Amino acid sequence: MNRFFFIFTLFALLFLQQANAQTGIIRGKVTDAATNEPIPFAIVSLEGTSIGMACNIEGVYELKNLNPGLYNVQAKVIGYKSQTVYEIQVTNVKAAEANFALEADVNKSDTVVIQASPFNKTAESPVSLRTIGVAEIERNPGGNRDISKAIQSLPGVASSNAFRNDIIIRGGAPNENRFFLDGVEVPNINHFATQGASGGPVGMINVNFIREVDFYSGAFPAMRGNAMSSVFDFKMKDGNADKLITTATIGASDFGITFDGPIGKRTNFIFSARRSYLQFLFKALELPFLPIYNDFQLKTKTKIGEKGELSFIGLGAIDNFELNLDANETEDQKYLLGNLPVYQQWNYTNGLTYRHNRDDGYLFFVLSRNMLNNTITKYVNNDESSIDNLIQNYKSQESENKFRFEQVIYKKTWKFSYGTGTERVRFTSDTYQKVALPFGVYTFDYESKLAFQKYSLFAQVSRKMMEERLTLSAGLRTDFSDYSKEMSNPLDQLSPRVSLAFAVTEKIAININVGRYYQLPAYTVLGYRDTANQLVNKNNGVKYIRCDHLVAGIEIAPWNNAKITIEGFYKIYQHYPFLLTDSISLANLGVDFGVIGNAPVTSTSNGRSYGAEFLIQQKLFKGFYGIAALTLVRSEFKTKNDVYAPSAWDNRFIVALTAGKKFKKNWELGVRWRVQGGTPFTPYNVALSSLKTSWDITGRGIPDYDRLNASRLSTFHQMDVRVDKKWFLKKFSINLYIDIQNVYGAKQQSAPILTVERDSNGNPVTDPNNPNAYKTYFINQVSGNSLPTIGLIVEF
Repeated sequence: MNRFFFIFTLFALLFLQQANAQTGIIRGKVTDAATNEPIPFAIVSLEGTSIGMACNIEGVYELKNLNPGLYNVQAKVIGYKSQTVYEIQVTNVKAAEANFALEADVNKSDTVVIQASPFNKTAESPVSLRTIGVAEIERNPGGNRDISKAIQSLPGVASSNAFRNDIIIRGGAPNENRFFLDGVEVPNINHFATQGASGGPVGMINVNFIREVDFYSGAFPAMRGNAMSSVFDFKMKDGNADKLITTATIGASDFGITFDGPIGKRTNFIFSARRSYLQFLFKALELPFLPIYNDFQLKTKTKIGEKGELSFIGLGAIDNFELNLDANETEDQKYLLGNLPVYQQWNYTNGLTYRHNRDDGYLFFVLSRNMLNNTITKYVNNDESSIDNLIQNYKSQESENKFRFEQVIYKKTWKFSYGTGTERVRFTSDTYQKVALPFGVYTFDYESKLAFQKYSLFAQVSRKMMEERLTLSAGLRTDFSDYSKEMSNPLDQLSPRVSLAFAVTEKIAININVGRYYQLPAYTVLGYRDTANQLVNKNNGVKYIRCDHLVAGIEIAPWNNAKITIEGFYKIYQHYPFLLTDSISLANLGVDFGVIGNAPVTSTSNGRSYGAEFLIQQKLFKGFYGIAALTLVRSEFKTKNDVYAPSAWDNRFIVALTAGKKFKKNWELGVRWRVQGGTPFTPYNVALSSLKTSWDITGRGIPDYDRLNASRLSTFHQMDVRVDKKWFLKKFSINLYIDIQNVYGAKQQSAPILTVERDSNGNPVTDPNNPNAYKTYFINQVSGNSLPTIGLIVEF
């Protein structure tokens, strides 16, 4: 308390001494979206004010002497569609940057400036695309400045339990999503990733790097592959061009520092490092696990001549997951300690990109490498004194060396894009694990080394017609590899896609997309071997997973800076991995910490996901912003009896209401309320689980897959509130925020735990009716406490 008292006292003194000098600056450049050539004399103005100016002959502008705060910046010029960049944060510390790439008005009016939609919409993706600005991520109530949590305000996005960041889009699994940082693919964006499934409890990308994020929940452009549920295109900030800027952050779970500035005249950089203190909070709460993480991020950008840009992107993390053996009093704690493993994990992604702008488009080259190292160990009762107690020892590495080339060409009302890519994959694993299966205890004990090449070809063409009322786009992609003959033929993975957008009126549009998408199964599936060192799943003829999408919707622009959308979607899955040991689809396994997919499978599982989404969104206007989203969804996969059953991601319905208001003197209030239907779960086979031969090895219940997902958790709801206060001084700025997750302490139900009764010495009690079994009982899992946190961001 003394520490917080000191901080608040310091803030009070600073507040009394602050100077409200109007030294804020917004600068940038206005260019042609097709040619990247500057647009001279474009008018740039601040929405809702009389402040504005004309660009110079090079398309450059600089608005000076601004009060600190958030501004919507608009650029317009005759012959082009106007464009607005929302929520540019102005401080006295550094100049804010807002660049514009204006689309030509094909009607070529000499007197009228066409107002473009404030919401991003492309010819390739007229539906299921939403752009999220950095301010929306930073201020999101309960989001902890984490993109994985911020998108939960949008339709189609479900969440898993409170300790994980799994991204579940339209009833699809978390490993069906793909992430790109300025064009560099990143396999996972969370700490403590579940190998083979993605996810993790904490985001890895520092929001200080993000300018905006394009979030696709369908209608994927042809140049983005290996995804079935979503694609995230992160557009990163550039380093400050004037001077070195430092940003220090203390958040809900970590503290970090960010530096950005120039390196010479043509290069800038931005670098950050973060360290968690979540382990101290978890220990104080007497939780049985202690997550410790570190991450590092770097971007440099160098101008090469007048038309070239060379960028380096780096992202890395070091994660350790330890057990808190002192938290061993309650039944919940004992169960978790008995089942959670200890693991260490590190990963990195490094990428080099080069963009060369041409008079009719641009060329883009990407060379990157990413690697994951994962180590997991578990002993019976956490007793490491004897090797006989070992029940899991897993060591694995995944690496990918990638090259991709893209070219985009604009010809009047036409847009062409095409390219190719290749990856060299290496996967190794040393696996020892004892598991309890319906037919008894089985020991996986094998080593695997795997290397193969992946290839891709893609092209897309788009055209605007009927004075831009009608836009059509068609794309074709293929992905193939030399892993096996089933995956080597590019014709077997042809993935066409077609989009249509028709403006019924100036405010109403109908949008449709249909497409076929393929995704390679996880490397844990491809690299699984038996004791004879055979690649079991390769011999089983495992294939690329296929998913067909149909999305249609209507979009309405009812008033300024707002939109209403209604979208329906239908997804059909084929060739999904089917687990032979459990006789279930991999989509019904769910996720947990550790590894998913290292088991024998066949590509015989089929499924479907379908539903409707409703969205009303108001971007920042007169100090107010808000999002109301409703999702109705069904996610189902066929069982071993060839009948549909709910998948692990079948939430049925999701409601998200988010709103905020900016007040005078730089105060801001944000509120988010979410209601989410409970997910299904599979009951335990109590008779089989209680057998001593099973329990002594695994210490957990065995699911009864004859009753696959026959039970369901209760509906969960939660309200989060965030209050921000900002001070803007001559030399630095301060943002203090209070974020309260689950304000009214709503309780969230998790699947009940099956455990055994124990005597006073802690030993399992034998069932008096069956000497070969233990007495068992269920522990009901209910969690949900109000979690207030204080965050501090200082920029100087």
